[in-house]
Amino acid sequence: MKIDSKVTSRFAHNVITSRAVNRGNVHKEVFFDVELPKTAFITNFSMTIDGVTYPGTIKEKEVAKKQYEKAVSKGQTAGLVKASGRKTEKFSVSVNVEAASKVTFELTYEELLKRQFGKYEMFIKVKPKQLVKDFEIEVNIFEPQGITELEAEGTFITNDLQNIIKKTFSEKKGHISFKPTLDQQRSCANCPQSVLDGDFTVRYDVKRTTPDNLQIVNGYFVHFFAPSNLPKLPKNIIFVIDISGSMSGREIEQTREALLKILDDIKEDDFFNFILFGSEVHTWKETLIKATPENLDEARKFVRGIDTRGMTNLHGGIMRGIDMLNAAHEGNLVSKRSASIIIMLTDGQPNVGISNTQDIQAHVKKAIDGKYPLYNLGFGYGVDYSFLEKMALENKGVARRIYPDSDAALQLQGFYDEVSNPMLTDVELNYPENEISDLTKNRFKHFYDGSEIVVAGRFIDNNQNSLTVDVRGEGANDALSYTTQQDAEQTAKAFQEQEYIFGDYIERLWAYLTVEQLLEKRIAATGEEKENLTAEALDLSLKYKFVTPLTSMVVTKPEDHNNQDGIADKPIEAEAPQLLYLHKPQPTWYTSVDGDPHFIISVPQKEDAICFNINEKPGAVLNLINDPVTGITVNGELIGDKRPNSDAKIQNTYFGKLGIANKHLDLKLTVTPEKITLQNGNEKTGFSWLDSVTLQQEGLTLIINRKKNLVLKMGSGASFVIVLHQVWKKHPLHQDFLGLYTLDSDKLSEQTHGLLGQFFHPIDFTILEIHPGPDPKKPDATMIVKNNELTVTRGWQKDYRRDPKQGVDVPCWFVHNNGAGLIDGVHMDYIVPSLF
Repeated sequence: MKIDSKVTSRFAHNVITSRAVNRGNVHKEVFFDVELPKTAFITNFSMTIDGVTYPGTIKEKEVAKKQYEKAVSKGQTAGLVKASGRKTEKFSVSVNVEAASKVTFELTYEELLKRQFGKYEMFIKVKPKQLVKDFEIEVNIFEPQGITELEAEGTFITNDLQNIIKKTFSEKKGHISFKPTLDQQRSCANCPQSVLDGDFTVRYDVKRTTPDNLQIVNGYFVHFFAPSNLPKLPKNIIFVIDISGSMSGREIEQTREALLKILDDIKEDDFFNFILFGSEVHTWKETLIKATPENLDEARKFVRGIDTRGMTNLHGGIMRGIDMLNAAHEGNLVSKRSASIIIMLTDGQPNVGISNTQDIQAHVKKAIDGKYPLYNLGFGYGVDYSFLEKMALENKGVARRIYPDSDAALQLQGFYDEVSNPMLTDVELNYPENEISDLTKNRFKHFYDGSEIVVAGRFIDNNQNSLTVDVRGEGANDALSYTTQQDAEQTAKAFQEQEYIFGDYIERLWAYLTVEQLLEKRIAATGEEKENLTAEALDLSLKYKFVTPLTSMVVTKPEDHNNQDGIADKPIEAEAPQLLYLHKPQPTWYTSVDGDPHFIISVPQKEDAICFNINEKPGAVLNLINDPVTGITVNGELIGDKRPNSDAKIQNTYFGKLGIANKHLDLKLTVTPEKITLQNGNEKTGFSWLDSVTLQQEGLTLIINRKKNLVLKMGSGASFVIVLHQVWKKHPLHQDFLGLYTLDSDKLSEQTHGLLGQFFHPIDFTILEIHPGPDPKKPDATMIVKNNELTVTRGWQKDYRRDPKQGVDVPCWFVHNNGAGLIDGVHMDYIVPSLF
């Protein structure tokens, strides 16, 4: 396995090559699993098996999806990329190869390294999962400005391994290599486990004799702007903090801890305030307050007393913060030469006051009016991340997810550190309009100490070889304004060591930056503007072969041994809401039971579904899933309407209680519409549907998304989503009930059974003689399934997994009479005495 990185002027081109030999005497599955930074774009992938290369091809997502759907119907596909960590996404592919065959995997990805806290950082995930005969990381850096420092470290590096990291740099070149032998990779002498598991990070910085560095190559330019030794601007900062009930416990403790650390860092020239929102909005002080030692002491007392109460009046909290900041500027309370910032932290969704997210966005945008950035921090997975992201981007800020882990306080503090030292406001880098086209973003609200502004563009005249730039900004003491110039010959001189350059690196850097910024603009755009941004970003993604949220890479494999073709998509943080960060976006088997128990069985190879109902009396407990190998069982108890309907032959029933157990781990989860109880051995923990909870312990992940659903994953098995349906409390008939959705059910064993579990194995059916039925909108047909001939009706059932209120219609063939002929045996066989 070799990880080869070439960095030229901050632009990194990484190639991961893995070679394996099947030394057995039967065909065997070989896996290639790598994790790459979320900020990177995959640009190429290929597999070479016994001299034959199977390349990945990058296509428009919709086109790839159609090709993918064809493959799905034959049962031959696999999704290849999913979000895997805070900073990474995982690319994994496997292929069956013959005995004595060799396979080579090669994955290429590119990214522009960002400067933070005075250094560029490149992050490489190392996790070969086995001992590797030849393992090597090699990094070559070429920076025309010259390199001033270079460091490399790994979270898995022991004292013995420290000496194996070889590091050299002189003038413009830097080199790092890490090549442990088989024995050096072992976690202990003669152990078969590898110690290589963690992050390998390279950091460096460049020489700066001037604030600017301009490079011109082949009709493209890049301009790096990072002035140093500027006086710091005073800042005016308002923290808008969610104190609703769902923040109680660890979340609010971590928030207090982070705010106390932040107060230690606030400078005496700064102004600040805290705004807390639950159902009501509370402020610490009525106006912004100067950070004198006395005021900071008082603030610390206030922060230690912050506690949770009420619901989530997000609109009230954020508008109070904006009004306060606007008043401070209008009343000249704060210096004209200062930088203003709002940081909002929330863990939920607005549900008091104005709770329509589009209305909130519109009010916030109008009130801020481009005057200062808004930074939105979303704590955990109960937030509407796409709303937070749109609102931040519309107001020149960014959104970040704060992961609900033991280090959440450090994450909050880390974000504050990035924006705590503004040096300039209203930075503009202007280029001659008649010479440049396709310019990336060139106006920036703030420039923060230790960061860097990067602008790239294309010359209208491809042969032009000089450029003049006009730079402006507002500093602590005066305005910054100067002109700088560069010509292509100077760049060429700097680049005489040509072997470092991969292709037209400035052109690719320009394309990367342009696509990244178009995709970002697209998040907050609507209508025609969004369509134009999408078309432009798609066009560049295809031209430069980037896997972005608009493109997919289709990977074809040899046709023998059930090899499945796959598709590589780019995961998006905003689409990792409650469910996706735990699961493949579209599991191959996905079954559910919801409503008046409507069972939906998806049959991917037919691109279709089968449905059936079970009509049993309230109080009956049905076995839904039973897997003797993993020890997982799921049972559900039926409830009826508040009063039976004397006219109806069949009474409505729903699931009012679900029990999920794992007998190997001695875990039991009982869920009702009122409460959730987790029993671990003899220890019981109760939760409410009003909580937002993320609980991770050995063998278990439980996420409660307040009043919506919960996600449960036990061991390495399947994941379950339980959806809460709440009806009007005074409804004369109906009562609250639950729905169950199973994801990744292919992780359960072949022996799984139950009303749902028996369908986790592939099922085939044939539809014949479609003809009109009693209902003109719903045709009947004959279905051949399990050697039975059944009369079925075309209809649809609701899937409430994504939208618990309205649901999504899923078309399906409905099997009558309690699933007779489709389910094994008869439905009475599945009645069990109790929930566990």
